[in-house]
Amino acid sequence: MPRFTYSALSDSGATTRGTLEADSQAAAVRILAERKLYPVAIEGDPSDPASKPRRRIKAADLGTMYSQLADLLGSGVPLLRALDSLGKSTVNPSLKQLLKEIRAAVADGRSLTDTLRQYPEVFPVLHTAMIQAGERASFLVDVLRSLSSFIERFEELRSKVMGALIYPALLATLGTLVMVAALLFFVPKFEPLLANAKKPLPSELLFASSRLLRSYWYLILPVLGGGTAAIVAALRNDKHRRTLEAWRLKVPVAGPALRLLAITRFCRILGTMLANGVPLLSALRIAKDATGSDLLADRIAEATDAVRDGKRLSEPLAAGGFIPEQILAMITVAEESNKLHEVLLQIADTVERRTNRQVDQAVRLIEPVILCAVAAAIGFLALGLLLPIFTMASALGSK
Repeated sequence: MPRFTYSALSDSGATTRGTLEADSQAAAVRILAERKLYPVAIEGDPSDPASKPRRRIKAADLGTMYSQLADLLGSGVPLLRALDSLGKSTVNPSLKQLLKEIRAAVADGRSLTDTLRQYPEVFPVLHTAMIQAGERASFLVDVLRSLSSFIERFEELRSKVMGALIYPALLATLGTLVMVAALLFFVPKFEPLLANAKKPLPSELLFASSRLLRSYWYLILPVLGGGTAAIVAALRNDKHRRTLEAWRLKVPVAGPALRLLAITRFCRILGTMLANGVPLLSALRIAKDATGSDLLADRIAEATDAVRDGKRLSEPLAAGGFIPEQILAMITVAEESNKLHEVLLQIADTVERRTNRQVDQAVRLIEPVILCAVAAAIGFLALGLLLPIFTMASALGSK
């Protein structure tokens, strides 16, 4: 019988790790549910097909599915019929097959939460925890609508950031290609003409760069690949990753935007989960791994320990200065008035607007920087070729 290694959360929010034997990953999920544990990750024997990731669904398609399922259930359609309807109307073939499998599992008597936990590559712990709370407290429709709205907001923000970076990335790529092409094909044609001319330092550097690129071009990809692999390996170290993030946060304009982005994720995830009945400790555990910031995750881990000991959430979040004082003040007042989830969602909306402005400023700053870098490279190319010509012309004119 295959052996599975699992990481799960208890009702109190404590993390439990261990191993168990089960016929499949789905059976392992059911065993953990019987023990009142909420799986975070389950890894099994690689030879076991049930332990392998089956498919990946785009977040936008998942959000649409949640919204449509909420509409069907809200209109009084039974869950099995709603899943049937979604499976027939879905265009995405992977999602269609997934809905068929979910429908079959629910028809066998499993809960929707236990069924979704069989697909951790599709449904994150954040989603399954909220759906479980909705099933237990009979407000599944509200949870599904909250998840749909949550995914939509995050996709909008991600699309905005990615779209804003397309033009700068295109400029940088084209500038690099033009410079490499010039060093490979254009500069060598001038080298024999200027072989006997006196070359200033910019010209020497230009021709040396061209010879180096032409002689060792086959080493460029291995060197770049090795450098990338070394950086990736270094980033797997927690200390190096935190050091790099600390440097990124100090970058003008871009640093504050990254900080606000992490705060937005934290506030929206935590607020959404609390609003949908997930216990605070469990919500903090899940939010810690979903912020995209190791520095903020450290603060959340400390806050989780503090809340377990009966202390306030806002006190450990203030350590390190990651979260601005205004946001901490709002969280403190929310704790006192028992409206934490409402205030967190309000903070997320406000900070998201500020993040959009910061992203716009960062992009407006990146574009002229890249343009200046491309202009400097082209200027260096022209200067390296023209200076020897001017030197030769001056020498001929003086004779």
